[in-house]
Amino acid sequence: MSAPAASAGASGTSGAPAGVSGAAGIAAGPAAASAAPLALTPIFVRIKLSLLRNGLKGSSKRKAAYFSTLAFALVVGFFMTLGLGLLHGRAHAGTAVVLLAAILALGWAFMPLFFPTGDETLDPSRLVMLPLRPRPLVAALLASSLVGIGPLFTLCLAVGSVIAVARGAAGAVAAVVAVPLLLLGCVVLARAVATANVRLLTSRKGRDLAVLSGLVIAVGAQLANFASQSLFQSGGLSALEPVEAVVRWLPPATAVGMVDSVSEGAYGRAAAQLVLTLAALAGLLWSWERSLTRLMVTPDGSTISASGPVKDRGGVGGGFWSLLPSGRTGASMQRTLRYVVRDPKTKSAWVTALAIGMIVPVANAVQGTGSVYLGSFGAGMLGVQMYNQFGQDTSAFWMVAQTISGTRDAYVELRARAFALALVTLPYTVLVTVVTAALLDDWQGFPAAVGMALALLGSMLCTGALASARFPYSIPTEGAFKNVAPGQGGLAWGGILGGMLASALVCAPVIALAVWLNTAEHRDVSWIVLPVGVAWGWLAAWAGLRLAAPTVARKLPEILSAVSKG
Repeated sequence: MSAPAASAGASGTSGAPAGVSGAAGIAAGPAAASAAPLALTPIFVRIKLSLLRNGLKGSSKRKAAYFSTLAFALVVGFFMTLGLGLLHGRAHAGTAVVLLAAILALGWAFMPLFFPTGDETLDPSRLVMLPLRPRPLVAALLASSLVGIGPLFTLCLAVGSVIAVARGAAGAVAAVVAVPLLLLGCVVLARAVATANVRLLTSRKGRDLAVLSGLVIAVGAQLANFASQSLFQSGGLSALEPVEAVVRWLPPATAVGMVDSVSEGAYGRAAAQLVLTLAALAGLLWSWERSLTRLMVTPDGSTISASGPVKDRGGVGGGFWSLLPSGRTGASMQRTLRYVVRDPKTKSAWVTALAIGMIVPVANAVQGTGSVYLGSFGAGMLGVQMYNQFGQDTSAFWMVAQTISGTRDAYVELRARAFALALVTLPYTVLVTVVTAALLDDWQGFPAAVGMALALLGSMLCTGALASARFPYSIPTEGAFKNVAPGQGGLAWGGILGGMLASALVCAPVIALAVWLNTAEHRDVSWIVLPVGVAWGWLAAWAGLRLAAPTVARKLPEILSAVSKG
């Protein structure tokens, strides 16, 4: 099949007038084979815009979430551009912007694999049934990838970076060239890495391995935190000049390094950096095309029947499961815990939360800058898992909805899910606090730290239940590197961030009590925070479940529709 046929099919999908395509085909007749191929790029851009537009229809909450996210990105991008522009003429401006470009490229390369960014429709495995040629498809996917909030934010940072180092007419010309090169380098790097990992991440074993990558990101973020602390203690950006001298030769940071070199009059070095940037961009495009070709012609595991008999795994109600309560509560708890063990995305979120919740307080305690109250960090990381409880059910939520006949059933369902979360979080929080207290030798503050952590957990169960009822969103089952359905990203982040802020307000009295006892030299009676925190957390969780249950019972069709979009 040729590209024109595929383009015509894609055009119909994007909402192009079918009569135009049909009339063109009838008029062309035998001459269709010699006609010039239709350009895929405008078709894919129109598809992307149509998907963004259609994703905002019929939901005022989704519109508000999307446009608030867009406004936030524009405001932050503006001030980042302004701040980078103010570095113009500073001694270490080149060091700062070159390293920023490298961090930006790393973020584009790896964040889409594990976090809900980008657009699930750009997954090339969805196009395998269309007769599309790889090279035009690469250009079309690249153009559609440039449409969105992420590329716009990256463009702002790229403009600010070149403004910081561009000097003179030659520097201005180099800056004009560097901005699109940096943006294209980031986007192509992201698409090449994503396409190369589609088969890996869509397989069961591959998605399990992705959990380890999440741990690498968590550890890397903490190492970056330690590095920034050491940086401020060792003389600022001047300590990073040896690192910057190497990074400026690593694409796509070489684009910003080229502007700095031209501004310094080192035209030979700038030419070498430009050639290196173009060569790296060409190499990434070639690698992307090869991965795309291999993806389009190689069968995946879903088309190969499994061999061998299914092993008998025994009854589902024995062993540990027999310790759970009977009735609906035990069944719902078992289902939730099985999601954690079997579903790759849920498992990745839990393992990452467990790792970060332990790394942050322990690492700070080892450095001598920590506090026993950082044990609450682990409770907060796991408390986030309470948000969007129905999204992990996806379209199978209809089976749960069939069993909810009123507010009581909805309350028991939410309570069981909260119990399952608390079953892991309670001992984990105590363990993290014990380890932190042992490293700091601060056993006097241990009871208060546990009390504050449990109050925070109860507050997050409260707001998580309310967010699950009012702001449900779909978690795609097929996409390996997307955790939010297209058009719902702003809704997801808005619900989570709003819930976290509300949780801090709910447990503010317990936090204020702990702070007062420590600052007023009453640490000897700070143990009172433990029973107060336990009672406050239980009361907050109970109130949140009670308030959320009527909404769940009343909005079952809306929740099912929201979580079934993936």
